[in-house]
Amino acid sequence: MKMKKIKLRIQNGKKIKSILKIVAIVCLILAVIGVSLSAAVVITTSSRVMTIDEYRLTNKENDAIIVLGCGVWGDQPSPLLRDRLDIAIDLYFMGAAPKILMSGDHGQSEYNEVGVMREYALNKGVPSEDIFMDHAGFSTYETMCRASRIFGIEKAVVVTQKYHLYRSLYNARAFGIDADGVIATPGNYVLNPLYFPREILAQFKDFIKCIFKPNPTYLGDTIDIHGNGEVTMDGELNEEN
Repeated sequence: MKMKKIKLRIQNGKKIKSILKIVAIVCLILAVIGVSLSAAVVITTSSRVMTIDEYRLTNKENDAIIVLGCGVWGDQPSPLLRDRLDIAIDLYFMGAAPKILMSGDHGQSEYNEVGVMREYALNKGVPSEDIFMDHAGFSTYETMCRASRIFGIEKAVVVTQKYHLYRSLYNARAFGIDADGVIATPGNYVLNPLYFPREILAQFKDFIKCIFKPNPTYLGDTIDIHGNGEVTMDGELNEEN
């Protein structure tokens, strides 16, 4: 009986080792695929990522400057978002585009990223009619999908932190937007190191999404980005998909 138990333990141990080996191989394959797709996103967009001083030399004309939301603290933008807004406002006043599209999360009445973004730009002197709000920009993918399908943007400058720009431009191009990215330079803070592995996973996810192009959470009536941005001030979401 003891010998049988010993043999069973040995066999079970071998099975567990085999399973763990298979799991390790699968994880390694997935990791290689994820890193490869992430590298593809970066490589195919890196030539269009630049500082505001570099962009100033291009003298390009665009439909809009797209600012991606990333959190507000009460009625103030987070430090990351403030950097994005400051660069976008500088781009606006240097003539990079006649309109700014603020895209962020306003899925709940008590949390309004785009309202805070709009108010910040107003206080910096941007005219109300030149500020558009995308209340359903719940993700980078959804922002670019809606920028194309709802607002009709064909040429744009995208503003966010450098690590996030590659994916933003990749999503934009997937929806036919000819986009450049301008880096929102860090303020007096250190970027959370967790942002970078999360960004690799997000790049993998968006790479797949850009192949199949699922609809965003909300679609709705088209809005002319060349018109008056005040038409987007009501914040009502059209739930047609």
